[in-house]
Parts: sequence; structure tokens; C-alpha cells
Amino acid sequence: MSTARDAGRPRPLLDPWFAGAALALLLIGVVMVASASMTIADRQFGDAFHYATRQAAFALLGCAAAGVALVVPLQRWERLAPLALAVAFVLLVAVLVPGLGREVNGSTRWLGVGALRFQPSELARLCCVLWLAAYLVKHASAVRAGFAGFAKPLAVLGVLSLLLLLEPDFGATVVLTATAFAMLFVGGVRLRDFLGVLGIAVAALVAIALASPYRVARLTAFMDPWADPFDSGFQLTQSLIAVGRGSWFGVGLGESVQKLFYLPEAHTDFVFAVLAEELGLVGVLLVLALYGILVWRGLALARRAALAGAAFGAHLALGVTVWVGLQAFVNAGVTLGLLPTKGLTLPLVSAGGSSLVVVCFALGLLARLRRELDGGAPAQEASA
Repeated sequence: MSTARDAGRPRPLLDPWFAGAALALLLIGVVMVASASMTIADRQFGDAFHYATRQAAFALLGCAAAGVALVVPLQRWERLAPLALAVAFVLLVAVLVPGLGREVNGSTRWLGVGALRFQPSELARLCCVLWLAAYLVKHASAVRAGFAGFAKPLAVLGVLSLLLLLEPDFGATVVLTATAFAMLFVGGVRLRDFLGVLGIAVAALVAIALASPYRVARLTAFMDPWADPFDSGFQLTQSLIAVGRGSWFGVGLGESVQKLFYLPEAHTDFVFAVLAEELGLVGVLLVLALYGILVWRGLALARRAALAGAAFGAHLALGVTVWVGLQAFVNAGVTLGLLPTKGLTLPLVSAGGSSLVVVCFALGLLARLRRELDGGAPAQEASA
């Protein structure tokens, strides 16, 4: 309960819980990427700290991106939302153009010049959330009135999903679709329309997964990885071994055995397994608690914005929170053998500059929303 004394105090620029959890995850990411990548970095580049140095540099760049988001009014991003969506489409098409897109491990998901690479799907998720938040504000009555207002975002989502599946990036498609549907549901779409389209979308995703041999192999390996531990189930069995070795308190920071060329993608998609091995259940629960804080504060901010009449900020906060929280849940679930392998990074922790910078920028947008709601800037000029 606030008091008269509290009312006279200036509120901090950042939510200490939200900012503290994000910063802690960034620092944990730098440490765990350093630990998980030392052996492979030394073999590939002759520098054991190659990936750690890159991760630290991207973390600083991500903080700078969050700083930019913090000082730019949300009304400006609301006005730029259609342009952001157009940029997302252009980048996702460009990555499929021969000679422009770069193929890694059988997927063409990157654009790059020289040693620099960028993954457009990361930015596309943020652009879609921005556009959908602006759309739900501008067409709120149409979305609630009938299927016509629901159809346009579905068409946009369908094209984006198709482009992602052509890379192919099934994991990004699932996260994008789930985030968009959560925003549309809260945005007031009629329940019968929502449930009908949701059923069709789920059926389509299942059909797409079963139509591809390598995705079927992943599903089979997920259900019983020990049936083929040296081929289709190799990555998951190595991850489970890492998690099992960690026990309660872990084998010690830097002491992982699975990262020594046993566990593929140890510093990217499966860094959570190395963390579990080295820091144990205690470390796992700490990281999950930090994501829980981000989700808690993000949803609380969305509710506060909705009550204050800041509709764009409310939809944006919901979208970013669902996206980051869901991606963290999926990555952890894959690592623990609870979900099929999706190829998704652990937000703020896994190695990868595209994801790190984009997520930091998205969290910066939420920090900006809080600042505007606290009276540091106008919160709803654009939609007034």
C-alpha cells in the first residue's frame, strides 16, 4: 500500500524487479556461453573465449538497443508499425533468395556480410507484435464485431508463417503463431471465431510437422530418445545425461563433460543443459525464477496499461511477455525432454546476437511503457 511519504518520492526510472531479472539473465548468459563454448571455440578459432567475447559484445549492444527503446516515445513505434511489418516481410523474403540467404545445418535462416550474420526471424517476431498491437488499437471495434476484423491479422500471420516454414524454422513459426493468437484473444476476438481458427491452425501445424521426415524423426526421438541414442535421439540423450549429472548443486562451473563435443549446440540451443549440469537443480530453478519474474512484471505492466487506457502499450506488453516467456519455456522443455526439439534459443542466455539484441530492445519497449505510465512522458497520444 502506498503512503503519503511514498507519493512524494520519485519512482525509479526502471522497474527494479524487471530490470534486475533481465540483467541477471544477461550476465548468466555471458558466463554460461563462455563455459559451454571454450572447447569448440578453441578448436575452431584458436581462441577459447571467442564466443564469450562475442556474447559480451552483443550483451552491451543489446543494452544500448534497450536504451534507445527507453528514450523513444511509444507513439512513434505505433506510427511506424506498418513500416516495421513491411521490413519483416522484405527480410524474410530476402533470406530465401539464392546468394543472399546463408544455409547452416540444412536451414536458410541468416543474412550476412563476411563474418557477420543476422537472423531475420528474430526481428520479424518483434515487428509482428508491434504491428498487431497497433492493429488491435486502430481496429478494436471491427475485431470484436465479427470475423472480418479477425481475417486481416490472420492473413498477415499466415504469410509470415509460410515464409518462416520455407527456411525452414518450425520453432519460430510456433512461437509467432502462439504469441499472435494470445494477443488476438485478449484483444477481444469472438470466442467461436477464435476457437475455430485456433483448431485449424493447430491441425495445420501438426500436419506440417508430420509431413516432413526430419520433423517426424525429431518427434519420434522426443518420445523415446533411448531407442536410437546414437542417431535421431543423440542430442536429446546427451542433454538428459547433462541434466542428470547436475543433480542438486551441479558438478561446478566450467566442469561440464557433455560440452566436450558430446552435446551438439551446447552454447546455443542447449546451453540450458550445460547450466543444469554445472549448476544443478538450484541453478535451473534460479534461471526459471528469473524468467518467471519477467513474465510476472510484464503481465502486470500490461494490465496496468489497460486500466490506464494505454491500449497500444497494453497489447505490446502482452505480446512481448508471451513471446519471451513462451520461448524460454519451449527451450527449457526441449532440454529436459518434455517437448520435441525446436531449434529455439534461450532468450538473453543462448549465444546469438540477433536474438539477444532484439529481445533486449523488446524489453526496453516495456521499460518505456512503464516510464510513460509513471508520468515521465505521454502514454497514449498516438491513439487519442
